Amino acid sequence: MTASTTIELPFSPPYEREKAIALIAAHAVPGSERVDLQGLSVTRIMGAPSGPVAVRVELGTRSVTTTISSGEPSDVEAVASLVRAWLDLDLDPSTITDAFGRDPILGPMVTARPGLRVIGHPDGYEAAITTVLGQQVSLLSARTFSGRLVAAFGEPGPDSLLLFPRPNVLASVSTDELQRAIGLTGARTRTLQAVARACAEGLTLTPTVDLVETRASLLSIVGVGPWTADYLAVRALGDRDAYPAGDLVLRRALGVSTAGEAERIAEPWRPLRSYALIHIWTSAAFS
Repeated sequence: MTASTTIELPFSPPYEREKAIALIAAHAVPGSERVDLQGLSVTRIMGAPSGPVAVRVELGTRSVTTTISSGEPSDVEAVASLVRAWLDLDLDPSTITDAFGRDPILGPMVTARPGLRVIGHPDGYEAAITTVLGQQVSLLSARTFSGRLVAAFGEPGPDSLLLFPRPNVLASVSTDELQRAIGLTGARTRTLQAVARACAEGLTLTPTVDLVETRASLLSIVGVGPWTADYLAVRALGDRDAYPAGDLVLRRALGVSTAGEAERIAEPWRPLRSYALIHIWTSAAFS
């Protein structure tokens, strides 16, 4: 029987738990992640020193209860670090209130949701692949594509979950086979494989990387544009000033038509523009 470890990861309240779980659910990969909206919990596989482990996180009012399918201290330490970054547990919410509370655009949003966090991703490579799958399609379609990808190329993992196919797997499968399995266009399939190949060859997408170099590496991949690179900076690289100015929802919410205009409006929001982005997106989704 596999040993498991449960730890409490504290944070500074408030925390918009329902919004966090709703966002995770909207992007959850069928077969690889289980989300309980009522229980405010997520179960997924994470990489650890001993190998893939199943991790269940449950958002409480002052801490995140985290259960790991391992008793190894190194696994517990690694997962704790991943979860803290993923769920933005180190944020002091007063930092955002102080920064944006009097802003004419963001002030009312921050007052309404003072505990909103930037929800990242515990696996940057997986975030990159699912982001490519979601380019120019609905969230529902993106989840359908990611579910097909995992069903076709994933392997059985802990807790009856499927392992998300690793970079070398997607890089080595034929383009035609990959396209048939997922139902993508040829161009999108080639971008998917190019991202997987780059990651297999050493591209790392974590909060510890050089942001400028990594963004340049992403933009050098055919089919990866500024929106994708900036979105991954928010969710995978932990860049709290990342800001995909060309995003359609963002521009509509700001009442502008160009990325340049969105950039100019956001200048006072540096160096926390990713929090401004999340507040604007959330307000647009739940207003």
